[in-house]
Amino acid sequence: MANVAQSPEAVVDQAVAQPVLTPLTASAVIVVLTIDDGGEPVVHDLLTDLSGLARTVSFRSPEGGLAVVAGVGSGAWDRLFSGPRPAELHPFRALEGDPHRAVATPGDLVFHIRSAAMGLCWELASLVVGRLAGAATIVDEIHGFRYFDERDLLGFVDGTENPTGKAAEIAVTIGAEDPAFAGGTYVIVQKYLHDMTAWHAVSVEEQEGVIGRAKLSNVEMDDDVKPSNSHVALNTIIDPDGTQRQILRENMPFGSLGAREFGTYFIGYAATPSVTELMLQRMFLGDPPGNYDRILDFSTAVTGGLFFVPTADFLDDPPALPEEADEAGSPGNDDVSEDRNVQAAPGDGSLGIGGLTGVPA
Repeated sequence: MANVAQSPEAVVDQAVAQPVLTPLTASAVIVVLTIDDGGEPVVHDLLTDLSGLARTVSFRSPEGGLAVVAGVGSGAWDRLFSGPRPAELHPFRALEGDPHRAVATPGDLVFHIRSAAMGLCWELASLVVGRLAGAATIVDEIHGFRYFDERDLLGFVDGTENPTGKAAEIAVTIGAEDPAFAGGTYVIVQKYLHDMTAWHAVSVEEQEGVIGRAKLSNVEMDDDVKPSNSHVALNTIIDPDGTQRQILRENMPFGSLGAREFGTYFIGYAATPSVTELMLQRMFLGDPPGNYDRILDFSTAVTGGLFFVPTADFLDDPPALPEEADEAGSPGNDDVSEDRNVQAAPGDGSLGIGGLTGVPA
């Protein structure tokens, strides 16, 4: 019987996504790695086996709710897979604001591992890193934890505006706009270090103005009193038709008392990275220009990376390595960008997003 062509919508419905929509957990391990020269076959094999490794660990403690999401960076994609690229996959774009910067840092792979128990996160992370020994190098590793009632270390509830249910699925899931990668998503990660001494030196009232919410109750300030440079105001993105654009934040607090490094690890999933990028543009460059997010006076971004998160189906049966496809005479990707190195944003600060307008809530 001849194959029947399926609509892009049907492809989305049938695609098995990675567990991006897993509820927030008490523990997380986030590992970012670069692929060593010649390490591509080992990485390719590990990604193919990832779901099996997760099942093996989870089976020993099913109540732990273990989940792992893997993402691949722009510079690594064409080293790992033959064929087409995700339409919006590109290097993280650095932002040069005055006085704050969103830096771009190396990263070919990201593993976001979550569970109710840190032991499960650790076990799976150790298996993944062990498999990649000699093929990939860790450039960032964070052990995150739940802090009271979903608060960050600044004392405010984090992720209040996260979409839920169908809205969350729509916010993170690629559809017919990129049918070859329907069901996937994008993730931007940044490590923010907090200056707790400076933060505690200001009054609770001033802190609430920085965030745009009441600290204790978590109630958002009214529009007529909410500062235009508050975190809430600058991270509210409205389309020209009045639709609010949303992302799914899976942020985690982290800290090392000995190293005196503590902060928030930002993890933002979205069906298009342009929404998150516009939020960052407004935070670091300001809206209007110069009206930057005041949270940056207390929180410094020290890493930045953008990754594509393919479906679980894709990882279970990925395209061949490029050299294997070439040997087999398979058509490759003739239009690949030379973007293995981290690239900065254009000099005018534009992200080339277009079509989105930010309006404070």
